[in-house]
Amino acid sequence: MRKLVIDARPGEYAVARLGPGASVPPRLFEPGDSLVSVTRTPGELSVVCAADRVPEDAVVETGWRVLTVRGPLDFTLTGIMAALSSELAAAGVSLFALSTYDTDHLLVKDADLERAVAALRGGGHEVHGT
Repeated sequence: MRKLVIDARPGEYAVARLGPGASVPPRLFEPGDSLVSVTRTPGELSVVCAADRVPEDAVVETGWRVLTVRGPLDFTLTGIMAALSSELAAAGVSLFALSTYDTDHLLVKDADLERAVAALRGGGHEVHGT
């Protein structure tokens, strides 16, 4: 596995769940420098966003921090998420993972951030922004 460069994004994030028929709140897509991910399945509308942008009436899990792998990552690369999640699992850190066209993002609880960073550095990766 090649060694990766990972950036810890500032600020608190939340993972939220809305009902399957909910509309995507337009304010999620207002300009800003925070990560926003919206996923709709037949059973839910799931949102990852900065804690101050959480949609009203959502079931919310707060206290997340985002670790972003510097990309872009080529689609032919294999094992990136497996390697990172294995290193975190070995350190007892749970995660919420998501990917975009260019890269991968790991959300870890703020209380676990130091342990996560230590585990990733122990795996030979560079982690910045902590």
